[in-house]
Amino acid sequence: MAVKSVGEKYKCNVCGNEVAVTKVGGGTLVCCGQDMEKREG
Repeated sequence: MAVKSVGEKYKCNVCGNEVAVTKVGGGTLVCCGQDMEKREG
């Protein structure tokens, strides 16, 4: 899933890392070799 806007939150389902987007550059976020899952809220 491509990053689309500032403030989106993503989580790695393998290690639990969480990321909050501060600048949109396109592309997808990857951690532990897998795409990170977008979180709501």
